[in-house]
Amino acid sequence: MAKRIDVSGLSAYYGTTKAIEDISMTVEPRSVTAFIGPSGCGKSTFLRTLNRMHEVIPGARVEGKVMLDDDNLYGANVDPVAVRRTVGMVFQRPNPFPTMSIYDNVAAGLKLAGVKKKSVLDDVVEKSLKGANLWKEVHTRLNKPGAGLSGGQQQRLCIARAIAVEPQVLLMDEPCSALDPISTLAVEDLIGELKSQFTIVIVTHNMQQAARVSDRTAFFNLAGVGQPGKLVELDDTQRIFSNPSVQATEDYISGRFG
Repeated sequence: MAKRIDVSGLSAYYGTTKAIEDISMTVEPRSVTAFIGPSGCGKSTFLRTLNRMHEVIPGARVEGKVMLDDDNLYGANVDPVAVRRTVGMVFQRPNPFPTMSIYDNVAAGLKLAGVKKKSVLDDVVEKSLKGANLWKEVHTRLNKPGAGLSGGQQQRLCIARAIAVEPQVLLMDEPCSALDPISTLAVEDLIGELKSQFTIVIVTHNMQQAARVSDRTAFFNLAGVGQPGKLVELDDTQRIFSNPSVQATEDYISGRFG
């Protein structure tokens, strides 16, 4: 069941350095929200706060609140590992487990959660690979190494691995930046299909991609040299790219900086 994300007053730090400041936004369920902005403005940092990956970095911390429907992800008794099962993540470069087969890559999260029954694992692996539009390409070689797939297939394998544990939210940190145009199109088509089941948030440096795949777009920018990143504007994607409310958004989209 896709869930709504409500963020209020969120700031993130690396040690004493404030990376992003006072971000508030709502991400609607069963939609794609894209984060755009120049390098170093905190898009990926903010994305990682949404499933508590940010705090994995030594000295990193978060202030503020992230609500997933009625659950505070930073509540006192909340297990970060459980959060990451609910809010899955796909990274910039495909990262299948190199020593594992295609089958075991997809089943890894379930096995970690204690699922051992082969019939259950078989069903979830097939369902997830079909959900990632990869089943037809790999179903005859599930015992082959996942690292032997092409770059685009590896990224779809990582998406299958992420959705196998049935998260409510799927975060994607520049998922196509290392892919060729054909593989990029396959992943973009997949994002369009997955949004009927998941809440999807994607960081991208490709503004054309943001325009193609997202329903809403958030523009981030630095407050100034040496200052933390801030959310400048969040609106329907069509409006952001045709008639943004803030001049800085228009300047970035039109290529005047960034």
